[in-house]
Amino acid sequence: MKNPATFHFTSFPTPVGTFSIAVDSRGAVAAAAFGRKAELRKRLKAGALVPNPQRAGAARKQVEAWFGGRRRDFSVTLAPAGSPFQKRVWAALGRIPHGQTRSYGELARALGSSPRAVGRANATNPICLIIPCHRVIGADGSLTGYAFGEATKRRLLEIETA
Repeated sequence: MKNPATFHFTSFPTPVGTFSIAVDSRGAVAAAAFGRKAELRKRLKAGALVPNPQRAGAARKQVEAWFGGRRRDFSVTLAPAGSPFQKRVWAALGRIPHGQTRSYGELARALGSSPRAVGRANATNPICLIIPCHRVIGADGSLTGYAFGEATKRRLLEIETA
């Protein structure tokens, strides 16, 4: 029987509230969430969450630099758990440039899929902010849903365009 994975995590303050990051044994980011351990847990399929600010330190530094306006993109290794289609959608999210948005329809056309399927995959993104699901909006320009609330999504987009 395979042992469940252990993820090392840290939680820290940001201008938008507490942010938490979990990394796997290789140091790759497996999950990120606005909130503490309970919110982070919802983003992981299974495994133990062990507090370890040092192991998650590289990712934390990049997030803090992003919030401080000193970084536009992330270079940490990512390890999101998901289906091949979800991973294709998440990769497409990562290609949306800092300070720009795309509609669900635009992403769907680029991926040869439907806006509904793209929306479902976007909603299951386990690594918020670093995989920028906040950059996806409705066709009419509305912010639409965001797991951490529309106010958080609005603030993230404002930070990118400031």
